[in-house]
Amino acid sequence: MLDCTGAFDWLTSDPAIIQERLDWPFEGFWFACQRNHVWWPEWGNKSPILAEQYERLREIFTAAPKLIPLIGHRYIPEDPFERDNPVLSVYGTDIICYGANLLDWIERELSGWHVKPLPQIKEITFWSEALRKNNAIP
Repeated sequence: MLDCTGAFDWLTSDPAIIQERLDWPFEGFWFACQRNHVWWPEWGNKSPILAEQYERLREIFTAAPKLIPLIGHRYIPEDPFERDNPVLSVYGTDIICYGANLLDWIERELSGWHVKPLPQIKEITFWSEALRKNNAIP
């Protein structure tokens, strides 16, 4: 059965908690940059100054599709604004696809993760690269 612990009631939830979940992907990447020395080559040279690293990462996230929290650390990209965006688990730089789309994710939650192979996943700017860097998709 689908456990809805951590889901939002978007009409009555504390806005600070919703904002925290919206900020979670950036904060996780920022933590990984500081503590785990994560810095993708395509981000350019890594400044030795933390404030400059922060600003560069903020620029990157501003350009990336925003993630809409679903439950816990499961998100769906807002862009492209069309059907079949994948459901992603985002925990720092540990990005995993939990479903090729919303329906696929719900079916996997209810039936089990290994009932069927994960179908082709739509390419999503930035987030698909995060999946590849995490070896979550070829």
